[in-house]
Amino acid sequence: MGEHSLTRALRELLLARRTAALGTRDEQGGVFVSMVPYAIDDRAHELVLHVSGLAAHSGNMRREPGVSLLVCAGETEGEPVHALPRVTLEAHARFAEPGSPDAERAREVYLQRFPEAEMMTTLGDFRFVRLALLGARQVAGFGAARSLPAEEVRRALTLAP
Repeated sequence: MGEHSLTRALRELLLARRTAALGTRDEQGGVFVSMVPYAIDDRAHELVLHVSGLAAHSGNMRREPGVSLLVCAGETEGEPVHALPRVTLEAHARFAEPGSPDAERAREVYLQRFPEAEMMTTLGDFRFVRLALLGARQVAGFGAARSLPAEEVRRALTLAP
């Protein structure tokens, strides 16, 4: 049996977009949303972020590793926005230990997608964060919505189906 068309659509969305809205919880339990670039580690089936230790979301993820990430297709002028393809990913954030093989792989994956960020990856206050995906809610258009278990989301992160 072939791959589900919505899984293909999810992969295409994640590859087409390079930034996402990251939702974390602050010290008071409030929701904090920020924009983050992300890369895809198709071997580990995880997303990779590169964040400054000075950023509020970094402290939030260290305190509470449960995060949400929204990736949405771009708007097309003159087209309705209500059916834009999008996915909300539920994940567990894990900081890669600097100098570890995990961090080196994260850097490699991140620089494949963002070669212009090479200098930033040498700054001492930045860290790589790996997002282990726990599930998702995908909207591929009107009447095309579904909840996905972690396994199906990881399948979408396999770049060559």
